[in-house]
Amino acid sequence: MRPALDAPLCKGEGKGNIMRWLTMVMLALLPVATSAAPLLLRPAKVFDGEAMHAGWQVLVDGDKIVAAGPGLAVPPGTETLDLPGATLLPGLIEGHSHLFLHPYNETPWDTQVLHEPLALRTARAVAQARATLLAGFTTVRDLGTEGAGYADVGLKQAIVQGIVPGPRMLVATRALVATGAYGPRGFEPGVDVPLGAEAVDGAALVQAVRRQIGHGADIIKLYGDYRWGPGEPSRPTFSEPEMRAAVSAAHDAGRPVAVHASTPEGMRRAVVAGAEVIEHGSEGTAEVFKLMAQHGTVLCPTLAAGDAIARYRGWNGSEPAPADVLADRKTFAVARGAGVRMCMGGDVGVYAHGDNAREMELMVKAGMPVLEVLNAATAGNARSFGLLDRGRIAPGLLADILVVDGDPARDVSAVRAVRLVMKGGVVVR
Repeated sequence: MRPALDAPLCKGEGKGNIMRWLTMVMLALLPVATSAAPLLLRPAKVFDGEAMHAGWQVLVDGDKIVAAGPGLAVPPGTETLDLPGATLLPGLIEGHSHLFLHPYNETPWDTQVLHEPLALRTARAVAQARATLLAGFTTVRDLGTEGAGYADVGLKQAIVQGIVPGPRMLVATRALVATGAYGPRGFEPGVDVPLGAEAVDGAALVQAVRRQIGHGADIIKLYGDYRWGPGEPSRPTFSEPEMRAAVSAAHDAGRPVAVHASTPEGMRRAVVAGAEVIEHGSEGTAEVFKLMAQHGTVLCPTLAAGDAIARYRGWNGSEPAPADVLADRKTFAVARGAGVRMCMGGDVGVYAHGDNAREMELMVKAGMPVLEVLNAATAGNARSFGLLDRGRIAPGLLADILVVDGDPARDVSAVRAVRLVMKGGVVVR
């Protein structure tokens, strides 16, 4: 049997053990062939993206789910995998990732953008993509390389071609900011330094949208507000006409738009311009959340990013939480009360890739029912991102599957107890 991608180093002494380990490593790096025989998975429970079912089975043939439900009739030659005590879910979908960033307590953001070589950042992104996949996240919406150019397009291609393991990627490439409204900062005025996104304004904004699409962007990301100067609060950046023009150009090309926005006015401009998702929304009001609900605009609250930054500043996790963390929880509750649809996405990269479940745990802690969180991480994100071929356990959909020990409907942290990960019908863990 082929060793798993996360096989541990063999213990013991002698050349034989070393050679066996090296053989395992080389085998683990080879592409995995899909089994020719159909496979019947028999867990204790199945979460189909909407509801939890006991006694269900799931039949996989090739890269697709062909049947799901109780007492399935299976074709001759079908292999069976019994998974007692386990729950099967659709492969999880990370809604806000930065595979070209790593935790800020390891290296500050400015240093990553300014001083880490592109080759180093790409090599780390390869490892982080693998960690994401092995954690059960089979799709990521990666919202900007933060100074690493179009390297996300290349990483996506390497994963598709089977060169390296990783999740399916939706990429935003460089992202777009208003001139003067992003970093790194703190240098002599007039000295050009690498920025974490492409700075552009006015009519050139539409050209930049089209340029990024031409270079491989699946999503256009705009920064709708930001801090114009050190120590200042966030303020709107792109005007409403600029926002409308950028969104229109993206939609003409069949690309959705995600807008980083925290202020009520920045959020409002994004909503009326037609953006699909607002990222963060930490200063949102009842009025702007009501507007989002009316327009069907999705919120990606990224609770885990604020939680991680508070811990980097010395918070030990005890209650009462710091003011910023409490404010994020309150805003999250207001948005839910207004009927805003929630994305599950934590801004992973601020904290470690592979720890993506952190956002799910914090959404539950902030008052969202567990089944709603599981839905947000599967069928909900698939719907929000227009991914009609995944996110549910249903015939005809991609066999992107996660199996975990225990019942995540009782304790969402069970999604960390990974027993099996399948991507397109191939068992990768």
